[in-house]
Amino acid sequence: MIKGASINSTSKVTLESKFILLTILAICFLATGGIFVKLSSLPPIATAFYRILFSIPILYPFVKTDLIKTSKKDRSLISLAGIFLALDLIFWNISFHLTTVANANLLANLVPFTVIPVSYFLYKKRLSKVFVIGLFITLIGLVVLMSGKLNPNINNFKGDMLAFITSIFYGLFLLVVSNIRKRINAMTIIFISGFGGGLTLFIAMYVIEGLHYPKNINEILPLIGLALVSQILGQGLLSYCIGKIDITLSSVLVLSQPIIAALYSYFIFRENLTFQEIFGILIVLIGIYLAKIGNNN
Repeated sequence: MIKGASINSTSKVTLESKFILLTILAICFLATGGIFVKLSSLPPIATAFYRILFSIPILYPFVKTDLIKTSKKDRSLISLAGIFLALDLIFWNISFHLTTVANANLLANLVPFTVIPVSYFLYKKRLSKVFVIGLFITLIGLVVLMSGKLNPNINNFKGDMLAFITSIFYGLFLLVVSNIRKRINAMTIIFISGFGGGLTLFIAMYVIEGLHYPKNINEILPLIGLALVSQILGQGLLSYCIGKIDITLSSVLVLSQPIIAALYSYFIFRENLTFQEIFGILIVLIGIYLAKIGNNN
């Protein structure tokens, strides 16, 4: 009996490790978003709008059967998740113009500060001491990783606040998705959320930037890249994994995005990694590993 329980426990840990790796892969896809936004000649909110818009027809053939089975209540909840994601993209894109890229990347990924308190009050989710220590070490690692590029001053304050607000809306998006994933598949969630998110982004684009549309193939290609890689592969795979691993652990894994962005900068843009940045990356990885162990306790 004990042997059987041990096998089941080992199998559960192995399965969780598999989905943790898939979550990190999803974050790798999501981290390309900054690259495609940089390549896009459209304004930031317009770029985010077309990221959502172009994903809808690509996803439709894969979800049309499941759409019939989705209740009106679930569609409403998924649309709400889409609005949260749209607000996340709007605040994040605007923050880039009001603070440094490093500040925006760090503050926008502080998702645990939303997910963990809400999970505690709504679902009575309690955290082990090892998990909290792991989260704390991860945050220290992020500060070490990015401290050379961070620029905290009064001029950046507004942008920093918008970047932190970004993390709140992204955390709310993940929380809604984690609840819906128990009964709806990930691609259907991404498809339906596109309508709530797309409408929100269109209104924001119209009010803040005016109407914009791609005029040639060079302007379309980065937008298709965003739709395929960031929206479908990134958000889709992350939504899939959220249904398989604990939401609080997922929120800590999201903190690895600045690491991946730094590695992209090294390999794609030939930006050097300093010893301090490498040391910060190692600290973050140790913190994530401890959070994983603590999540299983």
